[in-house]
Amino acid sequence: MKSLKKLIAISVLIFTISSLSAQVAPPPNNGGGENSQTPQEGGNAPVGGGGAPIGSGLLIMLGLGAAYGGKKIYNFYQEKKRSLLE
Repeated sequence: MKSLKKLIAISVLIFTISSLSAQVAPPPNNGGGENSQTPQEGGNAPVGGGGAPIGSGLLIMLGLGAAYGGKKIYNFYQEKKRSLLE
């Protein structure tokens, strides 16, 4: 069972690394001018950064954090319960 878990973990790690390295490069800079999108070049980009959406990623991160904390609490109570029964 332990070797199966290791195999799955290694497979997930390799898949994640390969998918992250296969990302497409951003398009080249157009040289600025009137169509510029950066505030330094006189563009109209919002202050504080671009317009990247972070809402769904934030919800996923909060959900995973809550699940991880719940598992840690569950394991803590199970160990405490086991130690009281012994």
